[in-house]
Amino acid sequence: MTPLPIRPGVNMARHRRMQRLREEFIAWVLRACAFSAVAGLLLIMIFVFREALPIFTSAETQREATFGGFFTVPNWQPVSDHPKYGIIPILIGTFKIVAVAMVFSVPVAVLAALFASEFASPRLREILKPTIEMLAGIPSVVLGFFALMVMASWIQSVTGSPVRLNALNAGLALSLGVLPTVFTVCEDALRAVPKSYREASLALGASRWQTAWRVTLPAASAGVAAGVLLGLARATGETMIVLMASGNAALGTASVFDSARTLSATIAAELAEVVVGSPHYSVLFFLGALLFLITFVINVAAGLLVDRLRRRLAGA
Repeated sequence: MTPLPIRPGVNMARHRRMQRLREEFIAWVLRACAFSAVAGLLLIMIFVFREALPIFTSAETQREATFGGFFTVPNWQPVSDHPKYGIIPILIGTFKIVAVAMVFSVPVAVLAALFASEFASPRLREILKPTIEMLAGIPSVVLGFFALMVMASWIQSVTGSPVRLNALNAGLALSLGVLPTVFTVCEDALRAVPKSYREASLALGASRWQTAWRVTLPAASAGVAAGVLLGLARATGETMIVLMASGNAALGTASVFDSARTLSATIAAELAEVVVGSPHYSVLFFLGALLFLITFVINVAAGLLVDRLRRRLAGA
């Protein structure tokens, strides 16, 4: 028998149906990946906050560690006959190291981004940007080891600090890890400024530097601020660099030449040896929850600033 001819319309309808099924499958996979990321974040939050909950609910834990005592006890001595869980020295150490890192990294990163976006030739930009961003690929343990073995002795010889490992040493090493994050976001924000802004400024007689400093940079201020906040979140949550380069001593002094300890370094140094379910264990998870809240607030603020920049440029 002679086979029936296949109508072109039937093939086209089948092709469209298969294409629609493929697109629906791809959309389902992407949706599943997005919800998996959100679910993973929620599970981490639930685990951390659940383990920290005995601080507020367990009478046995509260006999040794109380929420009010975190801010009234002056010392952090969790392993002793009378454990003390004062987190003020740890908060001071975190603030000192992060402040040093931001003071050194933000001006360099912002000015480097301004040069790359406004003054560098395309060929130089293609070399400069990947080179700076390559710092983000260096493991933090390598930066910490470099600060421990090289930077500490050099900083002590220059500043005359009483100890090799101090907040200044850790902050300078941490600035190397923060710099590429701030640079990348700032450079993208500066390049997103409409070209008409620059052309109008130059047409009015402004120099390239005046245009970059007084027109382009203010127009991208929300994106630059978002980059600074993301760098701040990165510095606050960093562990290995500060663990290796700060001296890891919970001292509540204001001097950057003294050893210091951060929230993340405290968790990394003590969690492996703590007894599961003990008050010390719950306190460390409370520090983790506190660190999570700090970085979460910073990241949300950075996201809001990026949205503000996007709306501003969309209305330009």
